[in-house]
Amino acid sequence: MHDLLLPQKVVICEVAPRDGFQAEHDWIPTDTKVEIIRRLADTGVKSMEITSFVHPKAIPQLKDAEEVVSRSQDLTGIAFRALVPNAKGAQRAIDVGIKKLKLMLSATDSHSLSNANATVEAAQNALEPIIELAAKHNVKVGGSISVAFGCPYEGIVPVDRLVPVLDRYTKMGIDEVSLADTTGMANPRQVYSYLGQLKQQFPEMTFSMHLHNTRGMAFANAVAAMQQGVIHFDSSVGGLGGCPYAPGATGNIATEDLVHGFEEMGIKTGIDLDKMIGTAKDVQQLLGKTDQNSSYMLKAGPCSTLSPKPEGQAKMG
Repeated sequence: MHDLLLPQKVVICEVAPRDGFQAEHDWIPTDTKVEIIRRLADTGVKSMEITSFVHPKAIPQLKDAEEVVSRSQDLTGIAFRALVPNAKGAQRAIDVGIKKLKLMLSATDSHSLSNANATVEAAQNALEPIIELAAKHNVKVGGSISVAFGCPYEGIVPVDRLVPVLDRYTKMGIDEVSLADTTGMANPRQVYSYLGQLKQQFPEMTFSMHLHNTRGMAFANAVAAMQQGVIHFDSSVGGLGGCPYAPGATGNIATEDLVHGFEEMGIKTGIDLDKMIGTAKDVQQLLGKTDQNSSYMLKAGPCSTLSPKPEGQAKMG
């Protein structure tokens, strides 16, 4: 049997401070947000989506975006990025020192109308001012495509639907795009096939994966993506998160589960698994979470956690 062609190391971007926090209904005090960000930084995470500069009425949980970023600026070992929906949000992010912006866009009109109140084409046209603003300030911009594999309103999204979106991104000067399985509808064969086709058509594009674990397929999908050379992955500590505009969506794959799975396969993440599991436990307590359904590490622990051997002689069956 041939060994899988897999990378030696990957880059994991921690997205709980944005994707996870925005899904929480109860207000998370700014002090708590900053404490969690600092705990995550201590695990060895080198990339983090720290917040989103959306209108406070849209997502009240993130109305303290400026303060959160300002109070985290001393964490110089991390590349922070922020999600921005429009030029006003982009200006807020740039003013507070964010050096990388992430754009919002859907693969289907149904999800786009629900999420951005515009069709995909109109929503992508509206991204132009963000890109122009970022260029003036020498700030990097990454693209994204939500519901890239399956839409809760339209079903499986054909790969052909992604091509014009990526073509337009390329013309805009975007050279990296996150493909999001927003409601966990993707499967490994689909992920492998789509990435194979898209890499052929867009050889200069760097693809990353934003995988939700709604149906338990996220890690298998990550392995399929790695087989196509993808090394950039988003995840959320404790599996926090879920799209507010996607019915039934659960959180991203838990960071501790992704780190454990990769490290067990001999793929380096640069993240201390024990510290990440400890942080996940602390985050659950800080946010008043009692269930651990979104994290296998919090339920079962890593493979290295062994049980004591039974005493006495083995009985004959």
